[in-house]
Amino acid sequence: MTDHRPVPGRLRAPAPGWTTRADVVVVGSGIAGLTAALRIHAADPSLHLLVVTKDVLAAGSTQWAQGGIAAALGPGDTPEQHEHDTLVAGAGACDVDAVRALVTEGPDAVRELIALGTQFDHHPDGELSLTREGGHHRDRIAHAGGDATGAEIQRALIAAVERSPLIEVVQHALAVDLLLADDGGVAGVTLHVLGEGQRDGVGAAHCRAVVLASGGLGQVFSQSTNPSVSTGDGMAVAMRAGARLRDLEFVQFHPTVMWLGPDSQGQQPLISEAVRGEGAFLVDDDGRRFMQGEHPLADLAPRDVVAKAITRRMLEADRPHMWLDARHLGADFWSRRFPTILRVCREHGVDPVTELIPVAPAQHYASGGVATDLWGRTSVPGLYATGEVACSGVHGANRLASNSLLEGLVFSRRIADVLPGELRPWAEPAADERVEGLVSGDRRRGLQEVMTTRVGVLRHADGLAEALAFLHRLDPGDPVVEPAAWETTNLLAISTALAEAAALRTETRGSHWREDFPDRDDRRAGHVDSWLDDDGTVRVEWIPAPSTDPSTEGVRA
Repeated sequence: MTDHRPVPGRLRAPAPGWTTRADVVVVGSGIAGLTAALRIHAADPSLHLLVVTKDVLAAGSTQWAQGGIAAALGPGDTPEQHEHDTLVAGAGACDVDAVRALVTEGPDAVRELIALGTQFDHHPDGELSLTREGGHHRDRIAHAGGDATGAEIQRALIAAVERSPLIEVVQHALAVDLLLADDGGVAGVTLHVLGEGQRDGVGAAHCRAVVLASGGLGQVFSQSTNPSVSTGDGMAVAMRAGARLRDLEFVQFHPTVMWLGPDSQGQQPLISEAVRGEGAFLVDDDGRRFMQGEHPLADLAPRDVVAKAITRRMLEADRPHMWLDARHLGADFWSRRFPTILRVCREHGVDPVTELIPVAPAQHYASGGVATDLWGRTSVPGLYATGEVACSGVHGANRLASNSLLEGLVFSRRIADVLPGELRPWAEPAADERVEGLVSGDRRRGLQEVMTTRVGVLRHADGLAEALAFLHRLDPGDPVVEPAAWETTNLLAISTALAEAAALRTETRGSHWREDFPDRDDRRAGHVDSWLDDDGTVRVEWIPAPSTDPSTEGVRA
């Protein structure tokens, strides 16, 4: 490996100017974080919980979830069928035990959301309204407000948290780094807070456990469906604390993201897979339905299949996008079933009732993350992770549509089942010997462009090498100690780990597409772990494991 600048072992930041104490700090306020807080409180009401969120409570990825939440709730559906579809979509890289926990505990978890006050859509006869999305062979997607499922779940969870006096919330709080005890376990977390009374600027929250529920890494790329707060902070914080990350190369690119033009940056409008579930279909400039013959499920094939087919057709036609045809759904159906998408499309000058929607793949979901066991434990004592920041093993190489909300729900409940009984004793933070560093916030755009063009949908050894060379030599500039620099430094750490993992996996599997290794190789069906060495080098390691695709010999029954 060529000489390169090390990834910082901790972020350069002012010494904490204030302190607070809580038994448990939950970082993140989406479905995973709020569920964890509520369930831990229910398990032991004597515990003081602190929920910190980077923006306001409702600003994370959960509110943007349009399609819904998947669970075997409909007539004739079973957890076994849901498990099968999940394993098939995961392309041999799932953890079967994790998937089994997801699908068997999922229905009760969704019923609990309903009991909490979540108002899902129902048929006139009172039965829960369920739809179908890509990769599912049953109608099992519960939705709310037509296409506002995440927002409704978020509303219900926030209301429940506000009713719980021992759950304290601090908004506008960025997690900077973990405070570690002498044994390498959690002793607290440093936070940067914008204007919370006495808590302003950098401070320290001393605690006995930290639950990371901070979401994904979408801002690694130029275009993403993720909100601007998704800068991989939780993954980077965990990696700097010594945790292992797993399968970062499996980045899902949603196939139908509204194309806004060649210069668009940041969060892009998602056209939910549920639109295709209701009968919309993809066409090229000539009006040809090119998904026919690509997969038995055609336009409802797993997302990696659809994203690759769109990208291939774009390359063949030398076009920046393809088209989604949903005109036949009609104005009344659009207004009732997809009011949010209808409004967003019209805001961008396209009326889907009468016009084709320009779409192209964009980064959507990170299937990898901080490696956890079946109970959300990481390799750092006292550190747990849940939701998109974690790699629980349920998604494998390609997340099945609408399994993400369910994962955050189920595995946060599992953390709550064990955490109160295994809380660490209070410990003082040890002297921090990690080498600090910082990258200027103005380096973000160049990093994102390199990651998009070299580590995006299409990957090749040459492009990955170019990306790594850029990342290894990235000039930190003259960084001002501020949130933009902290976020960019986090993006550098996660981008480096992602590109290293993508270079090590010399096959095409699920959402990881290598043009120079176009075939799936089940001799390489295992995992790629990443971690940060003491010298600031990102290391990657191949972890062999048998394929968990139901069609592959050797899968446990």
